[in-house]
Amino acid sequence: MNKQLRNAMLAIITVLFLSILAGCNSSVQSESNKSEEQQPILIQGPMPIEAEKFADRLENVKEEKSGTFEFYIGTVDDYPVIVAKTGKGMENTAAATAVAIEKYDPAAIINQGTSGGHDPDLHVFDIVLGKRVTNIGSLKTSHKEDGEGIDPTTWIPMDLMANEGSAGEDPDAENIRYFKGDEDLLAAANDVKDEYTKGEVVEGTIGSADVWNNEVDRIQWFHEKYGTSVEEMEGAAGAQIAKAYDVPFLGIRILSNNKVNGGEYNPNTAEANQEYVYKVVKEYISTIE
Repeated sequence: MNKQLRNAMLAIITVLFLSILAGCNSSVQSESNKSEEQQPILIQGPMPIEAEKFADRLENVKEEKSGTFEFYIGTVDDYPVIVAKTGKGMENTAAATAVAIEKYDPAAIINQGTSGGHDPDLHVFDIVLGKRVTNIGSLKTSHKEDGEGIDPTTWIPMDLMANEGSAGEDPDAENIRYFKGDEDLLAAANDVKDEYTKGEVVEGTIGSADVWNNEVDRIQWFHEKYGTSVEEMEGAAGAQIAKAYDVPFLGIRILSNNKVNGGEYNPNTAEANQEYVYKVVKEYISTIE
């Protein structure tokens, strides 16, 4: 083989090798871009009993912390899913939601956990899908002078998002603010509700506040005035922050007790709810892909 022919062949082999290498790099880059484009689904649970069973189901898990908030980052069906242990209460949930949105840019948020029943037709282990969520702790009292007593049944709802002025003095703020559950998340939850066999799955209204109501008359008042199905301490705060960032949101709450019909507390409801929410997430992922 003469030198000229050998050089020509070497040039051809070099070009082919570089083309193959470029193709491989392009494929790797494409997979990397695909991974980066997949926004995670964020699952929130207030307490360890309400978050860690779901986190145990994740694959390829790593843990991160921001302040007191814990995030379990993994996958479900090769899709990124993050479980956030937010801590109890409205303030914790609002802060944890804002941190998660800024840090992880989720495609959707599901706030889930246990709750106390308001609807006498619902029982322990029934699940409420939050067609809407509302803050039942945002209230303005009626005017009473010294010695005139206290009458919570006359308290007025206060919509803190009505305007940027003083909600306490604006009559337009004397309304109940409802945050609607995302339609696609709600559809996914309804699509798998027949797979849940421990109770009924219904759409309803979730009430949230930093208050634990044990007065049956008070619970009935909220049920009649706000249309609440259950109460808990986190959902409306997460919904409010999700709305501020325009992130799809859904609350899913299981009844762990119901004082209006004698349903006694059962801690096993927390795990049952996470099992159901896991199926909801898998269904929602299938619609994304």
